Amino acid sequence: MKAIVYDGIQKVDCREVKDPKIEKDDDIIVKVTSTAICGSDLHLVHGLVKGMYDGYVLGHETMGIVEEVGKDVKNIKKGDRVIIPFPVACGHCFFCEHQEYSQCDNTNKYGEAGGLLGYSKSYGDYAGGQAEYIRVPHANVGPKVIPEELKDEQVLFLTDILPTSLWGTEIANVKKGDTVVVLGCGPVGLLTIKWCMLKEASRVIAVDRVGYRLQHAKSYGAEILNFEEYDETGAYIKEMTHGGADCVIDCVGVDGKMSVMEKVETALKLQGGSKSAIEIASQAVRKCRSHCTCRSIWNKIQQLSTRQHVHQKHHPKNGTMPSHKICRTNIRNDKKRRN
Repeated sequence: MKAIVYDGIQKVDCREVKDPKIEKDDDIIVKVTSTAICGSDLHLVHGLVKGMYDGYVLGHETMGIVEEVGKDVKNIKKGDRVIIPFPVACGHCFFCEHQEYSQCDNTNKYGEAGGLLGYSKSYGDYAGGQAEYIRVPHANVGPKVIPEELKDEQVLFLTDILPTSLWGTEIANVKKGDTVVVLGCGPVGLLTIKWCMLKEASRVIAVDRVGYRLQHAKSYGAEILNFEEYDETGAYIKEMTHGGADCVIDCVGVDGKMSVMEKVETALKLQGGSKSAIEIASQAVRKCRSHCTCRSIWNKIQQLSTRQHVHQKHHPKNGTMPSHKICRTNIRNDKKRRN
């Protein structure tokens, strides 16, 4: 089959690779009908994640038609159309039983975090879905059958960025009447703004530096702020919100604008990416309230002060989103609406 593979730092290639096959009795093989490129795929390509090697198949936002089913698979049959949440989860460890599927103890022998599809050897060494076919382990837990009347374009984002953005608003505890700052107006940030509106936040402030992204955010009803126009963006937000926002949701992570020193340190592998969004968040949030990140911050960050978190009782929250739970909830709610 053909697949998109890692071909060295800042290089990918489309190659012929071996077709996947059933390796365990609860595996399925899916013929891919739609897949997407995630912003976090760039971390792999840019060399910010350990465990990448030549020929590794990329991609973790995938759906398709079930072609082959292991003998122990109970919930899915050949011909079903499924979306595939990107964490690989066993379904029966402590974390899976508590619906923290991304922290599964049994799917990544290379590290503490759970396995992820298409995200390097460091996360379980599972081939990704930017390919004609994909093997999906633990198929009784992960894949979700999609109603035929829904098009791929309507459900593909359930594999990652739609539940990621919703999860960001949940761990930030966005409530009716809150003032929320959303850092970053890429796809995850824009979806986060929509979720905040649905949760009836009274004020949403969108922060970015790219004009067309900010205009998209404005069209959703958000106030917009270009951080390049301010020397201290976090302090300015704190002033304009009269003491800070109730919640700050970081949809940027290490992808923020890097200083010259951060570029040098990243090139030398002393750290990975930027801490600018984290700093803005800690400055902009009200005392005793939450800021969270729903983008990647696993890379080592140098000279990141925790003083504000401690002295102002901020509640920073992050992690990898447990998409199985949120996918299931959104599909169930969609069925209710259609009925």
